[in-house]
Amino acid sequence: MTAPAGRCFEDFEKGMVIQHELGRTINTADNTWFTLITNNTNPIHFDRYYAAQTEFGQPLVNSTLTLAIIVGLTVSDVSKNGVNLGWKEINIPAPVFEGDTVYAQTEILGTRESKSRPNMGIVNIKTIGFKQDGTVIMTLERTILVYKRGHVPELPKPIIKE
Repeated sequence: MTAPAGRCFEDFEKGMVIQHELGRTINTADNTWFTLITNNTNPIHFDRYYAAQTEFGQPLVNSTLTLAIIVGLTVSDVSKNGVNLGWKEINIPAPVFEGDTVYAQTEILGTRESKSRPNMGIVNIKTIGFKQDGTVIMTLERTILVYKRGHVPELPKPIIKE
């Protein structure tokens, strides 16, 4: 058996800071489709004429899209072998516009054994999302239930016929 990709519970330590490797540029199609799929009727996200009349002068990226992308950037490093238990303290100190590239960094706030699942542990994290110029655009805390080493569900292996 090979080691699972992603971190297991034992790989996290309080105070650890993880700079997530990937960034993601958000384009007009991303923003428009996400806004329409989620039935968000605020025209500031999809009506360029309307948005030009606001203090921002252009469409804002839907904040729940920004949240989804920031969290997605962290998955391979923090939650690939876990499940979310809760979210709190989601703050949006600066706007995101179409064409911005977002990045993420996560700090481990604490870890503890799970009382109900001995094969898992609980990890509390704070993630900071920022734009290409370093402007912080989102902060959030979440709690993740993470598998311990040796307990991560296995992915199917292809059968290779020669």
